[in-house]
Formats: sequence, structure tokens, C-alpha cells
Amino acid sequence: MLMKRQAATWVTASVCRLACATAGATVRAPVSASVAALVIGLALGTLPGSAHAAVPRYEHVRTAWLSSDVTILDRHGEPVQRVRRDYAARRGEWVALADVSPALREAIVLSEDKRFYAHSGIDWRGVAAAAWGNLWHTRTRGASTLTMQLAGLLDSDLQAIAGGRSLRQKIGQAIDATALERHWRKDQILEAYLNLVPFRGEMVGISALSHTLFGKYPSGLDAREAAVAAALLRGPNAGAARVAQRACAILKIMQEAQACGGLDGFVQLAFARPASTPALGTQLNLAPHLGRRLAQEAPPLTATVRSTLDARLQRIAQESLARHLQALTKRNVQDGAVVVLDNASGEVLAWVGSSGTLSGAAQVDHALALRQAGSTLKPFLYAQAIEERRLTAASLLDDTPVNLPTGGGLYVPQNYDRRYSGWVSTRTALGSSLNIPAVRTLVMVTPHRFHQRLRQLGLPLPESGDYYGYSLALGSADVPLGALTNAYRALANGGRYGPMHTMASTSVASPARPAGRTRPASAGAGSVASGNQVLDARAAWIVADILADRHARTRTFGLDSPLTTRFWSAVKTGTSKDMRDNWALGWSQRYTVGVWIGNTSGASMWDVSGIDGAAPIWHEVMSALHAQTPSHAPAMPAGTVRTAIHFGAAAPGAGPLEPARDEVFLAGTEQQAILPGTPAPPTARAAPSILAPADGTIVALDPDIPPRNQRVWLRATAVGGLSAQQGHALRWAIGGKPVGRGAEVGWLPWPGRHEITLSDAQGRVLARRQIEVRGATLRAP
Repeated sequence: MLMKRQAATWVTASVCRLACATAGATVRAPVSASVAALVIGLALGTLPGSAHAAVPRYEHVRTAWLSSDVTILDRHGEPVQRVRRDYAARRGEWVALADVSPALREAIVLSEDKRFYAHSGIDWRGVAAAAWGNLWHTRTRGASTLTMQLAGLLDSDLQAIAGGRSLRQKIGQAIDATALERHWRKDQILEAYLNLVPFRGEMVGISALSHTLFGKYPSGLDAREAAVAAALLRGPNAGAARVAQRACAILKIMQEAQACGGLDGFVQLAFARPASTPALGTQLNLAPHLGRRLAQEAPPLTATVRSTLDARLQRIAQESLARHLQALTKRNVQDGAVVVLDNASGEVLAWVGSSGTLSGAAQVDHALALRQAGSTLKPFLYAQAIEERRLTAASLLDDTPVNLPTGGGLYVPQNYDRRYSGWVSTRTALGSSLNIPAVRTLVMVTPHRFHQRLRQLGLPLPESGDYYGYSLALGSADVPLGALTNAYRALANGGRYGPMHTMASTSVASPARPAGRTRPASAGAGSVASGNQVLDARAAWIVADILADRHARTRTFGLDSPLTTRFWSAVKTGTSKDMRDNWALGWSQRYTVGVWIGNTSGASMWDVSGIDGAAPIWHEVMSALHAQTPSHAPAMPAGTVRTAIHFGAAAPGAGPLEPARDEVFLAGTEQQAILPGTPAPPTARAAPSILAPADGTIVALDPDIPPRNQRVWLRATAVGGLSAQQGHALRWAIGGKPVGRGAEVGWLPWPGRHEITLSDAQGRVLARRQIEVRGATLRAP
């Protein structure tokens, strides 16, 4: 009886060792017959509750796979950006077995399951060998097959915990492995295993591993890289030296022993590779800023997002911006952005948020950053004035110095080149981007009404119109490029404003790469018709006609500039105070393009104007859009008339203010003869006036500054400039007391209220100014 008990105990322990061999466990203590029966019953699947649920189908496992990154597709299905959304694990796209290098397949099979293609889920030879080693207390690594490991990856109940898998889990793993072999093909088992197995740290699956550690696709892994990948399966968190040792052993089995040389350094470099390194190439880093936004807006469990972008156009805009900014680096320009919209649908065709490596803030989306608008708001101001019939395209505006009293003092605007042209038409004032006429126009429209119009066009102006005051005409408000480009799109659509669209679809299943490239397709004119009519269609058309007229911008930009295209287009540039921002925005028959350049820090650029800054980029992108697509001028809307006009002279005997031409008007506002409102004096040059100080100026004296360094400079000017003879004849007086002569005189101020007079050689007063001096008492000269 004793011998039978001992024999039964030995058999029971042997069966347990056979089951435990797959886990590499060693059983030393005797095991009772009841435990043996439990093990045998579980192994045979005969005990109640021991049968596992049916294994999932291969198709379901592959369909349920979700990458940790969201892939952004362009409008044609081409991937343009990959955005990390799941930070619990790093998973790439599902990789078909045919796209895995033969070296990796060989390394995995030889290392993990060399009889993979011979067994049916359980390698009994391996189990017996492991059991024999455990019986004699020799070192063994277990007998889990690839199929058994896959079963553990598919069933959360079978996944190992800190102490390893339990006996019940191992037996369930074996049962599921047998079922997998019955329902799955060998290539499907190996493919699923390679995609689901954790390799190292957060990396799950061969796609994440190959891209993160080796910077290449799984199809390109060589024998050395494949051996390192296989070695990580045995010790995912092992050190570089241990991994290299295991990889060398695998290489020897693969008969690639010569690849062991320098393996330690190779593994160390692979482990040191930053996980954030763009491993998939620049084709998946085309739209990082818009891609992040689309990934955040996409519903959960979304693998791909189809955007409205056009990958080809995105590349053109990105490369053009980088190339032109590279040429401007010596002028202290680092950042830029480009936005391209489809006029009809509002779809975003290109969205370049920064200059990339040239920028010190490459992650900032400059298309959404608030920047000072400069002269880019002028088209909306003139459109409103024409719509309200305060101006026509032929109206004359006075381009001479102006001082406007405000609550905080005097507002004294100046032109970009600090020169003045006298009487100019609205067409010339807008086309040549003159500042003084724009400010005079805002005085007529009022800042409050203009502010309301800009808000209706989608510009985010948080303050009231009175807060910006008259400077709003010159773009003192901060606006983002994206919103401003969409506002210009309203001009292209006859005054109708509608929102932009960036997402075409939230879920796309395995899109095929298009065989041929087609030009971006609009969603249709219906989206335009559904927009809000913010601007009068006739006024918008007149503004477009002005901005498309290269002769109207001759005074500032000349006839030949990047603003001129071989097809119909309308464009406006802008430069903010101290050259901190430079803009070029315009539209054609089908597209609206906006470009901004500057510095994220707000630092000034050096001698960068609209012509050599943003305009060349705008021209290049717009030309690419119309390389094969024509652009025709829009038809004149009803209620608009074209009339031949001629201009009068600024002074008797002088030539006309502007050449005769055909001009466009709102019906009922047309004129044929355009004459200055006030006749000028009978001289070729207008009478001089006081340029500085402005009327109402308050001068504060500082007692800590030497008096000789606190002079107030009295300056005179005249339309067309002062001749030397005129300047020498000018006389300055303070309170009737002469203080000097000439076009510029320095005066030592003293406290009090003073009247400044400017007179000619005959003593005739030409201009007067009232100023006040406050502060320390200085001795009068």
C-alpha cells in the first residue's frame, strides 16, 4: 500500500510538473491525488466551469485593434499627420505578416517557438523537456508556444500577474491555444502575436518597436535588428548588455554570428533614441498643428480622421514658407504661417502653423495666434464706407497730416513712407495702402460701426470700438491669420460670410492611396449661399476690383511686384507697428490665401515690407493653385455701373490729380468730373503747415534731465515737400516772440500755455498750434 501511495504521489507530481513546465515552474513537494485529479480534469476540460469561451475570430481581433495614434488623412486619403492620443501604451498601425521582414519572422520563431509550424498549439516535446528539467531541478525557460502566448494576450483572465500565471491560467492558456490552432491559420497566429505582444516599456507590437527603436518600417528590419527585437521578448526591461547578449545568441542560431560585432553599442544607441522622434518620415508630419486640433475634436476610439487638407498643396505651402524665411533669417525673421481656403465651401486646403525647425516656437500654431492686423483691415473699412454711400471709388481723400483729439491725447497717424500725396482717390488710397485717407474714412464710418462689422466677419475683437479708436483703421487690433483669411474669403464670395471647415469625416476605413492627383474639389456653392450677407455684394465687388488693379497700387508698390499674378487675383498687404508683423492676404476666383510672417517673441523684423516679406510666399502658393486652373474676374453685380471719369487739378495751371479712367460706382452715385473740395492756393506747392508739435500737445519737463536736452522741435511740412527756399523763409514764434527760422527749429520750453505760429517771409501766419508745458521751471532764454 505504501508503495502504491508513493507511486501515485510521483505520478501526480509528474502530471503537475508537465502542466507547470509551460510556465517554467519547479514542483518539489509531493502533490495529493485530489490535486492531480484537478490538474488532469482541467487539462481535459471535463470539470464544470473549466471550459473557456470560444476564442475570438482573427478578423475581429484585427478590426478591434486601435493604434495609440490618430492618423490624419488628407481629402484624398493620404496620411499627413500622426497624433498621439493614448499615453497608456504606444501602439502603431496593424502590420500584415507580409509587411514584416523575413529576418524578424525567422528570429521570433527560432527564439520563441522553433517547432511553431509543426505543433497544434502545444509543443509536447517542449513540455516533456521542460518537465524533465524541472524534475531534476535543472534550469529551463518553459515550453509556452507562440500560440499559447497569443492566447494569453487575447484573454485578460489569462494574463500574468506579478507572481506569474497560476496553474489554472496555464491550463486555460493551453486549451485556448488548441482552439486557436483549429480556427486560425499559422500566418494569422504569427501576425496577431507580432502586433499584440509587448516589447519594451510602453511599446506594444512590432510597428511601435521598429519605428521607435530603429526608425524604420517593420519590413525593413535586418538580422541584427530582428535579433534585438526577439531578445526583448524574453526580458522587455533588461539592460542593454543583457539584451545584446541574448540577441547575439539568436544571431548565432540564425547563422548570422558575424552581426554580433558592436552589438552592445548598437543596442545602447537604439535604447537612447527619443521616443518622440518622427520615425515615419516627413509625410506623416505635414500638419502638426491642425492635426492636433482634429485629433482632439475626433470622437473616442477613432483611428483615422479625414481632413479637408490637400497633401500636395500642404507641402507646397510648407516648403515655400521655409524657403523664403530661410532667405530672411538675416533680417531677424523666424516664424510664419500659411492658410489656404476654398472659396465656395470654406474647406481648409492648407494649414501651415509654423516655420518648423526655423522657429524658436515650432509648436505654436501661428495661424491661431493673435497678431496686430496692420493695413489688412482697410478693405473692410472702405467696403463699409462705399456701402453706406459715404465714398465712391473715385472720391477724393486728403492725404496730408492730421491730428485727431482722443480721450488720451492726440492721435497723429503717418503714412508708411512718411510722405504725403495730397488729394488722392479712394482707389489709389486703398490700392497704395495710404494711412491718412484710411483714418479720415474711419472718422466718417466711426470706430463703433466699423468694430461691429469686423465682429460680423468673425474677427475676435474682445474690446469695444471706442477702445481701439481711430487706430482701428490701421489695424491696431490683434487678429489670428485663420480668422482674417476667412474674412477675406467673404470678400471673395460677394460679402457672404461662412465658417471654415477642417474635418471631412471622423472615421475612414482603410483608405486606398489615390492613383492620380485631382485638384481640390469644392463642397459646392450651396455652402456659400447659406452664409450670412455681411457686406454689400456691390461694395465687395468694387473693393475686389480695386485690389486687383495693379495701377492703383503703383504709388507704393510699383507695377511689377509679387502682388501681380498672370491670372485674376485681388491682394492686400499689411505691416504692423515697428515691423513686428507682415501680412499678405488675397483671393482668386476659387481660393483665398493668407500669409503671416514675424516672430513669436514680438521682436521687430529688420527692413521687411509686404513686398519682400509675406507677398512672395502668397504669390508662390497662389501660382501653384492656378498652375492648371484659370481664374477669371467676377462678373459685375446688378446695381453697379461703370462710368468714364476725369479729375480736376489741385491748383490752377497744374495737371489733373489722376489720369482719366473708367470707374465703377454703386448705381446712383456715379460722377464724371471729380474735383477737389477746396481750391488750393495759386502755387505749384501747397502752403507749408506745422507738422510738429500737434495741436493740444502737453509737454512734461523732467528736473533730472539737463535743460539743454529737453528741447521741443518745431517742424514744418508741405504737400509735395518743402523747397530749400520755402524752408529758409519760414518764421517761428512762441507767444509772439521769435524763436527761430527754417523748416526745423529747436525751442527750450518753459512752463505755461503757449501758442506757436508759423509765418512766411512777409509775416503772413500760415499755421497755429496750442501746446502746454508742465513740470519743473526752466529759465527762459
